[in-house]
Amino acid sequence: MKDSNYAILALEDGRTFIGLAFGHTGTTTGEICFNTSMTGYQEIITDPSYRGQIVTLTYPLIGNYGINPEDAESAGPQVRGLVIGELAPVASNFRSQQSLENYFADHKIIGIEDIDTRALTKHLRTAGAMRSCITTELTAEEAVQKAKDAPPMAGSDFVKEVSTTENYHWNKESRLWNIPSTSQNRPGHYETLPPVKYNIVAYDFGVKYNILRSMRQQGFDITVVNSRTTAEEVLALNPDGIFLSNGPGDPAALDYIHTEVKKLLGKKPIFGICLGHQILTHAFGGTTYKLKFGHRGGNQPVKDLRPNYGGKVSITAQNHGFATDPESLPDDVEITHINLNDKTIEGIRHKTFPAFSVQYHPEAAPGPNDAKYFFEEFAALIEASK
Repeated sequence: MKDSNYAILALEDGRTFIGLAFGHTGTTTGEICFNTSMTGYQEIITDPSYRGQIVTLTYPLIGNYGINPEDAESAGPQVRGLVIGELAPVASNFRSQQSLENYFADHKIIGIEDIDTRALTKHLRTAGAMRSCITTELTAEEAVQKAKDAPPMAGSDFVKEVSTTENYHWNKESRLWNIPSTSQNRPGHYETLPPVKYNIVAYDFGVKYNILRSMRQQGFDITVVNSRTTAEEVLALNPDGIFLSNGPGDPAALDYIHTEVKKLLGKKPIFGICLGHQILTHAFGGTTYKLKFGHRGGNQPVKDLRPNYGGKVSITAQNHGFATDPESLPDDVEITHINLNDKTIEGIRHKTFPAFSVQYHPEAAPGPNDAKYFFEEFAALIEASK
């Protein structure tokens, strides 16, 4: 007789793992990848860039500080499933509103624990990210076949699933944290936001809330628009600058977005993050390719190649499975940052147009905040372009 929580994780190459389900039951499929972050499981789970993916967390104990709505990166969980070593039996944090297990149950997301995540991660590092299946109802053979039948990440457009259906003005949760002390004599945990200096349009390809918070904290007033918004519609709003957000899926599959962004080059200052960086690559005339297992974690070293920065190295948070092909970039595009682990491109800028992008996440705070200055650089670029 099987345990009522018995679950199978199956990979398309035939390897299977046995564990215990939590949250929801049933069957789910998606590309499996791993994230090496030690904290931030709620931000990972709610990051729209993970749409279509089953995420393995390498940190052994997950759920120990629960879930709270304030730290979500979107309206709900975006992962297709979660693979962990051990689910914390108690959620202990004064800000916690519910346990991870109950959160998954509410949103019908399947998690699987008691998995040897070290063995799984080593396998994915060797074999590469691949399609997978978590199930509480299929046999191992059926689960492997289910994984094989799932759509591949390459060629998939998940942006259409996560982009806002209606344009909106961002006016919430743009907090500035304050850690109060008895000497400060200030109530609450927030400080006053700075006045608005610039109006920008942000393309929502799966934008993280903390990007919008971070930009508001730098004095940006933000209008968020759908991924299918045309260049003409954006320019009609007369923004001071244009932001290209992060998001899921294969950037090469987004021809309809490349076309509109290309029309915006030279019209307004442009800043892109993650998928926005890859979209800008295509708009510049370059191409992207799929990485073997991607960069996902909070400790990726990136070197700044710009002369004024003297080879500065930042420890960055990343979440991407595709990268810019350096051989495809035209001569009028400069490579500004590289990953020190594998020498992949982490930042580019145009030599003529006011447009730049980074592959990693300056809004994320895995411990270091090394990359926060990019929001200031965007503001400086807008100021210089006026």
